[in-house]
Amino acid sequence: MTDPEDYFWFIKILNDDNCSVSERTRRELALKAFRKTAMYDSAIHNYFSPKDDIREWVYEEEYDEEYPSIEMPDEIPLGLKKISNLRYGENPHQQAGLYITHKQEGSLADAKIFQGKELSYNNFLDANTAMKCVMEFDDPACVIVKHVNPCGVATGTDLNHAYHKSFETDPESAFGGVIAFNRSVDNDLVRNIIKNQFVEVLIAPDYTEDALDALKEKKNIRVISKKFTKKPNTSDWTDWTIQAIDGGFLVQQDDYWTIEKRDIEFEVTTDKEPTEEQFSDLIFAWKVCKYIKSNAIIFAKNQQTIGIGAGQMSRVNSAKIAALKAAAAKLETRGSVMASDGFFPFSDSIEMASNNGISCIIQPGGSIRDNEVIEEANKQNIAMVFTHMRHFRH
Repeated sequence: MTDPEDYFWFIKILNDDNCSVSERTRRELALKAFRKTAMYDSAIHNYFSPKDDIREWVYEEEYDEEYPSIEMPDEIPLGLKKISNLRYGENPHQQAGLYITHKQEGSLADAKIFQGKELSYNNFLDANTAMKCVMEFDDPACVIVKHVNPCGVATGTDLNHAYHKSFETDPESAFGGVIAFNRSVDNDLVRNIIKNQFVEVLIAPDYTEDALDALKEKKNIRVISKKFTKKPNTSDWTDWTIQAIDGGFLVQQDDYWTIEKRDIEFEVTTDKEPTEEQFSDLIFAWKVCKYIKSNAIIFAKNQQTIGIGAGQMSRVNSAKIAALKAAAAKLETRGSVMASDGFFPFSDSIEMASNNGISCIIQPGGSIRDNEVIEEANKQNIAMVFTHMRHFRH
């Protein structure tokens, strides 16, 4: 007997059946007991296995020590505990809940919620993407997410400036989006947002008191405070992502590589080199790339996304969508940079970039047609940088 709520009906069974307990009842109670002890053991395991656990790195010769990997664990005791029910899953007919392995201070699961309707399954996914993306930037930044894809990302002189640039990227998609900031949100910013668009979720490190008062006018907006702490600047740190498939789970190391955490040797592969300003925009676009569903293409200029193409089966179609988004928002693509999460299998994407006035490109490289792609970039007088790493996101 592991649950006091079982005492009453169990005593009734004993009284009614002359102190006899059926095999089915014994099995159900045994299952409950094993689940309780499994959770207990998992809690102990998690307590002694902090997130920044140092693991030994294994280097593969075929990658010339460029891609260190870690030993995948043979067993993963999750011990998931539900802390709340969600309104529903991806759709209203699906039940959903929020589970944790152990309490993590400052995590999204432990974030402070000031107001708003219950967070849904989709809200959490969007908020997680927005939060992780905005944490990539040191300057005041804003990220607007819709359906787990950033639809506008920008940095600015302050949050109002960053928000304006981010919203400008794709005002249509921003409607009903999740907005994340990497600085404290004040009353002026809240007033601008409320006047400008409908918002599902607002997430920031904190809010001024008058900002919270202003948000009460829109009581359905979910307002979340989550302290943003960057992951340790060390190659020894890692985290895991888990994806369910039919009958099992896929576990992988999180894509935590960033410009700051790894000395990426950018390779300029074309005759023309990017300017210092263009290179800054290339790095900005490359950071955004990590959070766009593959195939991902980003046009960016002056630390602002100009057009985003996401989730297409063809990379050239993603480039077309990025151009269409820019045109719809009346943003000038000429002089922008372009980032691609994967290599270009053909030179047609370079032609598309040239037609849109793209000045330089950042991409992983690694295609058997790299020479053709480089040749086309030289022909179009476009500078191109290889990162020798990719950011696929499925």
